[in-house]
Amino acid sequence: MPYKDILVFLDATGDTPTRLDLAITLAGQHEARLLGVDVSTPAAFEGQWKDQATGLQDLFLTRLGRAGLDGEFRVADRSTGSWKALYAHFADLVVATQRHESNAEFVLPAVPRDVLLSAGVPVLILPPDWRPQPVGRNIVLAWNASREATRAVHDALPLLARAEKVTLFEFAPPADRIESAPRLMADHLRRHGVEAELFTWPDLDDTSPVDALFSCLDRQGSDLIVAGAYGHSPLAEGLLGGVSEDLIHNVSMPLLMSH
Repeated sequence: MPYKDILVFLDATGDTPTRLDLAITLAGQHEARLLGVDVSTPAAFEGQWKDQATGLQDLFLTRLGRAGLDGEFRVADRSTGSWKALYAHFADLVVATQRHESNAEFVLPAVPRDVLLSAGVPVLILPPDWRPQPVGRNIVLAWNASREATRAVHDALPLLARAEKVTLFEFAPPADRIESAPRLMADHLRRHGVEAELFTWPDLDDTSPVDALFSCLDRQGSDLIVAGAYGHSPLAEGLLGGVSEDLIHNVSMPLLMSH
């Protein structure tokens, strides 16, 4: 199913313009409606952040009009701070930025973690201070045959179909116990018109899953990670057997996660 509604979170921090630019690019590529949701806290309307916070609607509508896209601006309920008030249920993809302690008080606390774990929608998480660059040309799928990883792969299909290169990464047990699941998933993706290259890293207890994954990313020259998110709020269990928390807090490139 293609993305028809893409939601981007807007706030008073300096990450919003580049996040909005990426969301506009994705909406244009997928012919989707773009929903801009203001998730600023009351504190953002005080002091040095006030002008940015009060100008979010104009920023969104101006850039939306310049791109010739269909969209709407909405304001989250600041009184609750709950993910339920952030409109994520009504989108196919959410674009957010990882929280940073330097400005976390100006963004509603449900963004992005509670939205990821509770809304049932894939979330594309950008690193703080991310600078514009192509996203989705070269994608690595973090695969471990779990429900969450499977969900992430299917949620990413509209992006995978447009990618120039897709790598299916597995952090695997020793060779005599490696299963055929990656090959079966690669065959399934082929039915969707996606050719995926397999990259298996044997688990020999000499490196962590995250280190192995980032080594794969470096070798492949990737620009997007697709992974399943495990656990409940807070993220308690991890990607590939214990590292979702490490991955989401050390993301150095765009990361699409599903729960």
